[in-house]
Amino acid sequence: MQSLENRIHYKFRNSLLLAEALTHPSLAYESASPHFDSQRLEFLGDAILQLIVTEELYRMFPDFPEGRLTKLRARVVSRRALARFALAIDLGSYVLLGKGEESSGGRRRPSTLADAFEALIGAVYLDAGATVARELVLRLFEAEIDGMAASPEELNPKGELQECLQALHPQAPAYQILSESGPDHRRVFLAEVSWRGLVLATGRGKSKKDAEARAAAEALRARAWEQLPGTATGQAAIGQGATCHLPAGQ
Repeated sequence: MQSLENRIHYKFRNSLLLAEALTHPSLAYESASPHFDSQRLEFLGDAILQLIVTEELYRMFPDFPEGRLTKLRARVVSRRALARFALAIDLGSYVLLGKGEESSGGRRRPSTLADAFEALIGAVYLDAGATVARELVLRLFEAEIDGMAASPEELNPKGELQECLQALHPQAPAYQILSESGPDHRRVFLAEVSWRGLVLATGRGKSKKDAEARAAAEALRARAWEQLPGTATGQAAIGQGATCHLPAGQ
C-alpha cells in the first residue's frame, strides 16, 4: 500500500479507508464480509470527482454554455477516462480481488479500474477533506485539463485548421515534433505545423498532442497561409464563402 501512496503523493492517516477502497466486491463476497468493500466509497468518489471537475471547468471556461461544459466533463470523468487514470498510477496492481475475478482478468478490466479510482478518491476525501481531495484530483488530471485549455472539445483547433486549409487546397497540414525537453515528469514538447511547404506556426505543450493543438491554434491566429498565391481550388472556395481564404488578388 505504501508504494501506491508514493505514486499518488498522499499518505493515509486511516489505512483502513485505503484498504476498503481497494477491496473489490468479489473478495468481500468470497470472504463472507459483505459490509467491507469499495462500493460505498465508489459512490462517494463519483460525486466528489463530478464536483471537482465541474467546478474547475466552470472556472476555466466562463463563456461556455452548460451543454459544452457537460461534454468537456465527460472527457475527464467517463468510465473510460477514469480507467486510463487508474492505469497511469498502476492502481490495478493494488486492488484486492476474489479468485474468480482475478482469473478472469479483472485486474485490468476498465470497469474495475474506474470503480477503484472513484473509491480511492472517496477514501482520500474522508481521510483528509475536500481541499486535499481537490488538490490530488487536479494533480492527477493535470495533463488532461491542460489539454482541454489548449484544445476544448468543441473548439478543436487541429480540426478547424484542416477544414479551413482544405477548402483552399486538398493537401492537409502536417505536424512535426521539433524537440522535447525537461525532466521525465515535466516534459515540454515543441511542435510545428506546415502546409504546402510553408511553416504556419509552432506550439509548446506538456504532451505531443497538446503541442500540436497549440501550434494549430497559433496558425489560425497568425494566418500565415495568406502569403501563398491562390490556386483554382482556393479561389473556388473563396467564391463559396469559405471562412478561411487568401487575400483578394492573390
